[in-house]
Amino acid sequence: MPHPTLGPGRIGRPPLAVSPTLRTVGSTVLAGLSLRLVRYEIAEESMVPALWPGDWVLGVRGPHRLRTGDVVVFELRPGFEVVKRVSPPPAGTHGLWLLGDNPAGGSVDSRTLGPVDPRSVRARLLLRYRPRPIRPVA
Repeated sequence: MPHPTLGPGRIGRPPLAVSPTLRTVGSTVLAGLSLRLVRYEIAEESMVPALWPGDWVLGVRGPHRLRTGDVVVFELRPGFEVVKRVSPPPAGTHGLWLLGDNPAGGSVDSRTLGPVDPRSVRARLLLRYRPRPIRPVA
């Protein structure tokens, strides 16, 4: 007899609903197991309101795939890393288009730098863990 919530021909359990926070925490644990976690302290206001100065965040070093909306750390010049959000590039642009959430806060981003070489991305940020509560970086 088929499971009442699965219907005929389906074997197993119904799919679980997973919250975005749980999915992020799961990704964080898996990344930590492979020693790819890296932490950063936010120092400037270019990503307000998503991230504030003094926030501590965890990221995955050397991300394999980036999507529009991801928050990343990239190396602007040797020894100087900045946090920005992946945005859709203007037509005809090659490379990553990275923007700060707060242009009035002095954001140095692709509006002034142009497209960024994807090889300069050091990490994709997953969650903010200080101050509490823990929440995904979005």
